[in-house]
Amino acid sequence: MTNLETAPAQEVCPAGHPGQGPFVQLWPAREVPLGGVRAMNVSRTLPQRGMPTVGAWCFLDSFGPDRVVMSVLPHPHMGLQTVTWPLLGEVRHRDSVGSDVVVRPGQLNIMTAGRGISHSEFGVLPAGLRADAPDDSALLPPSRGLQLWVALPDAVRHQAPSFQQVVDLPVVVGHDFTATVLVGEFAGQRSPAVMYSPIVGVEVSASGAVDLPLDPAFEHAVLVLDGSVVIDGQIIEPGPLAFLGTGRKTLELDASPGTRFMLLGGEPFEEDILMWWNFVGRTHEEVEQAREDWEAQSLLSDEEARTARFGWIHGHGPDAGAEAGRIPAPPMPGVQLKPRSRNRASG
Repeated sequence: MTNLETAPAQEVCPAGHPGQGPFVQLWPAREVPLGGVRAMNVSRTLPQRGMPTVGAWCFLDSFGPDRVVMSVLPHPHMGLQTVTWPLLGEVRHRDSVGSDVVVRPGQLNIMTAGRGISHSEFGVLPAGLRADAPDDSALLPPSRGLQLWVALPDAVRHQAPSFQQVVDLPVVVGHDFTATVLVGEFAGQRSPAVMYSPIVGVEVSASGAVDLPLDPAFEHAVLVLDGSVVIDGQIIEPGPLAFLGTGRKTLELDASPGTRFMLLGGEPFEEDILMWWNFVGRTHEEVEQAREDWEAQSLLSDEEARTARFGWIHGHGPDAGAEAGRIPAPPMPGVQLKPRSRNRASG
């Protein structure tokens, strides 16, 4: 998925992290419009001005449930991995390394952008329904999911792009909880997803008092999807991201019946990163060059685009109808992208 803000703010993420912990800091979500036939809104909890990363996790959008069909035309990425986790509905992913797959709830898509990749994402409709038919809106299947990005460390961020779909993820069954391990290792189970920094991502369903094992060297955060949890006496409901700091060997919480949440974590990312639009770089000049490279591809033929930096996606050429086209890059800001100070209050 792309960031379709017409004037995306610079997001410079200095090394380190906001405080040590353990503690609970609630960071509110903001509503961001994405494109599409009817448009859709997402709830964005990363990056934040005071907390741009949790480990290497640098971007988190939650969308739905809504009867709006995802319709995201080809767009570029660099320097990151996209992590797509659908909760309701199906999404067709196509990219410039030749992938063409449908991802369903319980399955995981990992796209490693490296030096540059482009992709598209479209909701899958039942036969006979059209996304642009107003009378069919009530018949559209509900869609809901999470889109996350992971910053690539400097040693690998210029590598060739790649894509991985994982359809069989490990599951941990504990006392009053079930956890699906999306990435990294949790409670002795390791996901087959290929990642490039110490990291963990887990979807947890829980009810009642629960103790979850954590790596105390990691910083962690919780995003409640359904229900509510109480951590350190603080009630956390769907909406904000609860940052828990570092230093926890276990996460003790009390979950209301039917609660589901995401547990994200990782070693504090020790590199400064600069995020703008769909790019994770290190300098203004690097991001500006990526933007110019993407815009230059609009002038190339399909054949020429195959060997260009961000590649070519089958099925989005001149004869693709509603799926023809691309998302143009927004203009660069009129000032040099510069680092922002990080809030290091420890709650």
